[in-house]
Amino acid sequence: MINVVSAYAPQVGCAMGKKEDFWSELGEVMNSVPKGQKVVIGADFNGHVGEGNRGDEEVMGRYGVKERNEEGQRIVDFAKRMDMAVMNTYFKKREEHRVMYKSGGKCTQVDYILCRRVDLKEIEDCKVVAGESIVKRHRMVVCRMTLEIKKRKRVRAEPRTKWWKLKKENCKVEFREEVRQALGGSKELPDSWETTADVVRVTAKRVLGVTSGKRKEEKETWWWNEEIQESIQRKRMAKKKWDSQRDAESRQEYKEIRHKVKREVAKAKEKEFDELCERLDTKEGEKDLYRLAGQRD
Repeated sequence: MINVVSAYAPQVGCAMGKKEDFWSELGEVMNSVPKGQKVVIGADFNGHVGEGNRGDEEVMGRYGVKERNEEGQRIVDFAKRMDMAVMNTYFKKREEHRVMYKSGGKCTQVDYILCRRVDLKEIEDCKVVAGESIVKRHRMVVCRMTLEIKKRKRVRAEPRTKWWKLKKENCKVEFREEVRQALGGSKELPDSWETTADVVRVTAKRVLGVTSGKRKEEKETWWWNEEIQESIQRKRMAKKKWDSQRDAESRQEYKEIRHKVKREVAKAKEKEFDELCERLDTKEGEKDLYRLAGQRD
């Protein structure tokens, strides 16, 4: 999550109350952003932070412009309160790439880009683009950032016994006989439940099987069946043929197959939804209802 704040501070000649209101409102905006989220402030602060950073090394570099004024001190104080850094001052540039405001022969630095100090390592450059004027006498300030996106490690699921196969009568009969034989052919259970439980688990894995432990992708396509899969494959082959030949015949063939697949997918969805609606009225349909709710969530 990246929060971008655009701001315009009152000019030097404005009333003190107006200036205090601005910094108070900007502080409220910053306090509303959670600590873990990135923030970039791009603003015309109408102040000069000045050249050098003695005493302010934690929030600015050494490459500012000219002398600091009262408004510039407000910028530095704000950066310290919010644990931010003034990016314009961290990169050694020629003066034409540091000065963004020109008027009447005067060159100043009033437009700044601020970011959190913890994100300084992601800032690659910050400079003024010479000759690119956004508004009268103001040049564009550009900051280049490289955002590191951390990929979540995919957790491998544990293989599970396919107990649901016991709903099938043939699996149920086979499982019962295998357990009975494993227990010595007796209809009476052993006194030790741990022994019985181990026999049941081992027999279930052998008879019913276990899952692969891989995550299922595209869970929302539970209406997918073998016919649809074959149709999709035919469409892909037709698309490859058209891409390679680029003639009218292959294009027409791909177009017809594509429309056919759309119709088949629509019919498959409709059929599955009809059957689902019928199952939801039964006790077994409760699992389907929870599954749908989970997918929505």
